[in-house]
Formats: sequence, structure tokens, C-alpha cells
Amino acid sequence: MADNELVSIIIPAYNCAEYIEETVASALASSYQHIEIIITNDGSTDSTAEIIDKIAAQNPLIKTFHRKNQGVSATRNFCIAQAVGKYILPLDGDDLISTAYIEKAVKVLAYNEQIKVVYGRAEFFGDRTGDWNLPEFNIHLLARKNLIYISSLFRKSDFEKTAGFCLEMPSLEDWDVWISLLENGGEVICLPDKCFYYRVHARSSRIATRNLKKNMIDILNSRHKAFFERELGGKLHYQRTWSKTFNLIASISKKM
Repeated sequence: MADNELVSIIIPAYNCAEYIEETVASALASSYQHIEIIITNDGSTDSTAEIIDKIAAQNPLIKTFHRKNQGVSATRNFCIAQAVGKYILPLDGDDLISTAYIEKAVKVLAYNEQIKVVYGRAEFFGDRTGDWNLPEFNIHLLARKNLIYISSLFRKSDFEKTAGFCLEMPSLEDWDVWISLLENGGEVICLPDKCFYYRVHARSSRIATRNLKKNMIDILNSRHKAFFERELGGKLHYQRTWSKTFNLIASISKKM
């Protein structure tokens, strides 16, 4: 049964003409055959629109949409709304996945309903190379930092129970989604295999948002107050590492 469930690979495409064909090729090379690829052009000003329409005309697994620029969160939400697959795999228009990634992740999700997110080891390529050494997943640590890259598999039904990707957050929207999916329970599995390849270049999101903005922490606090209260004893502070300590000190001070 697991081998027949459809996986929807959703790709928000904005000015990625240089890379999008390679990204789609890596998805089509998947050993898991039951996929659809949904690409939404988010108002690109380069030749992205023409390229995705060309590759869609060559392969019936690919569906393309074109909208005015609304940002990556709105575009991902739109793609997922069009998806008919049981499982969702977000993939940005400049990154790559391994051939076996989807097949292995689906097997994990299919046989344990308690597992909500599956991802694997990752590697940088492009302007930076080497392993992406992500910390081992821990729900307590998730309250202080993002631990999972965006190109992870999850059930569409679980996503639909959340508020979706937050339109107010210009970055770190994936962190917000993982909290939304997991704050009320659920397991996370990291496959031992290298599954994801993150392209580093001048416009990479990790470079553009290297400094965590205070307003994004404020948004996270407003959206996940109960989660932070449970895991940190209070709000997430701008100095995230010290959040639990700050909250403990504040709690003790109130009792004195």
C-alpha cells in the first residue's frame, strides 16, 4: 500500500531559471514512481516561467501555475492546496534530492501514524561544500532553533491541521511550520542516508536570513505561546539560547 501512495513535490519558483531544470530532474529521477510535481512561478522576472512551462509540456507528472509575486510562504501554501498526494515534499527551485529519498521516507511514514516528519542527512554544494551537520532532533531544542530543513516529507492531512506557512514571516517560515506540526505531539525521523543537497549561492535563503530578526521571534511567540510556555517556561527571547534561564529567573522573581 505504501508503494502506491502519491507524493506531491511542491516547488515555489522565483527567479531560479539557472537551476530549476536540474532541480526538477532530481525529482523525476526518484526511485519512487508515484509522484506529481507542482511548480508555481511566483512572479519571476527572469525566464523561469518559460522554462517550467517547457519542462511541463514534456512530462505529464508536472503541473505549472503562474501568479504575481506573493512570497515563498504564500506560494508553498498555494502549491499544497493544489496537491492531491497523501504526502508532501517541499523542494526549493535550486536544491536537489537523492534518488532514494522519497522511497525511504514514504516507507517510514506509511507504517507509523505517530511519525509526522521524515528527513535525512544533508550536504551543501555550490559556493560552499561539505556536510550540513544538523543537530539531532529534540522537541525541547526545537523551541530554541530550527532543526529540520524545508525539504522534508509530511502528510498533507497533518499540514491541513495547522495554519500553514505564515505569511507574516519573511524567513524562518519552515521553523514555524515544524512547530505547528509537532507542538501537539508526533515523532520525527532522520534517515541515516544523505537525502538532500542544499545549493549555496548569493541568493540562498540561509545567507539572506543569517541574522534572526526580532520581529520573527515576536511572531513565533504570538503563534506558539503555549508551546514555548511548556518547553521554555515562558516566551522565546531574542537571545534564544538563554530563553529558559531568563524565564526561570523571571518566575523566581515574581514569587519573591
